[in-house]
Amino acid sequence: MKWLARFCCLLLAWTAPSVLAAGDAQDGLFGEPAHKLVYQLDKADPEYIDHVLHSAAAMLRKYGDDIHIVITVFGPGIHLLARHPRRFISDEARSHARSLALYGVEFHACGNTLRSLGWTGDDLLDFARVVDIGADDLMRLQEQGYSYISW
Repeated sequence: MKWLARFCCLLLAWTAPSVLAAGDAQDGLFGEPAHKLVYQLDKADPEYIDHVLHSAAAMLRKYGDDIHIVITVFGPGIHLLARHPRRFISDEARSHARSLALYGVEFHACGNTLRSLGWTGDDLLDFARVVDIGADDLMRLQEQGYSYISW
């Protein structure tokens, strides 16, 4: 548990300067951010998940309040958001996702994937938001100007 506290402090120290500097951004603090990004996360592979989460954190550090980030999660990746995952998800990845959510990163969970597993929104961590279809979420966000990142 001590490593978790150190990790959170490190993440806060790492991101705080960018978040504070972002207050100078023209629209980010009170209006539409200049940058919008959506990541696809569809694998349960620990290294893959770490890459996606670290990329999102790097973009958040760089742009602070002037970026809105969504991570659309479906397929085997859904286990990252599960209260009781059926596949291995590291405590570090779960902690990293929770920390990103605290900084405003949205995690969208595919309803189709949930239904295929017999899960509901109650089976997910509290920061996850269920969308009907993950692929539809990716399409609609791109139509709204989000840049799409797939690993």
